[in-house]
Amino acid sequence: MQLDFHARELTVKLVYYGPALSGKTTNLQAIHRLLKTEGRGRLMTLETRDDRTLFFDLLPLTFATDAGLTVRVKLFTVPGQVIHNSTRKLVLQGADGVAFIADSQIQEVRANQASFKDLRQNLKDHGLNPSKLPLVIQYNKRDLPNVRSEEEIRRMASRGKEKIFLATATHGTGVMETFMGLTTETLQHLESEHQLKGRFGLDYQDVLAHLRQRFGATPGAA
Repeated sequence: MQLDFHARELTVKLVYYGPALSGKTTNLQAIHRLLKTEGRGRLMTLETRDDRTLFFDLLPLTFATDAGLTVRVKLFTVPGQVIHNSTRKLVLQGADGVAFIADSQIQEVRANQASFKDLRQNLKDHGLNPSKLPLVIQYNKRDLPNVRSEEEIRRMASRGKEKIFLATATHGTGVMETFMGLTTETLQHLESEHQLKGRFGLDYQDVLAHLRQRFGATPGAA
């Protein structure tokens, strides 16, 4: 979290992490498509010739709150290829929350596990406690054959504390739910750590309401 007192501006950084081709970039593209245009920002990508994100995607969402603060929510993705670990570590620096995008296909189980282990190690290298950083998990590509069953995913979810979301990012399914789930976890954590409401008059529930309206959802929607 970055807070500019002079500009009355709060910046929150969210990172989408996961193995190569799991759908991280597709999530950001879907979020960009689902959002209303005002304050949405430009989606920036940098891709290699094989169409994989080489560095990061950045989707800044900007809006003014009732507390008079301008809140910027910046979304990044990391490159999933093993050889780009130094870039992943760089993008992960300063993250306030992480969405781990897993590939639901059974043959990608090992890739998911390796990437999750990589995430935890990179967080530790930054001096962050993986068990305390806000983290949600999305199982993407639910429309493909030979995917892990919902029952199996629910069993795995019951053994951990992270919230689990099912998605087909290419169709936009589960994308908003994942993003709002991550944002909620992150803002609750920041409130607990920094007392944003008491110190700055920023109620995270108001921020969430603004975001839901940007998606065209009602403020009271889950």
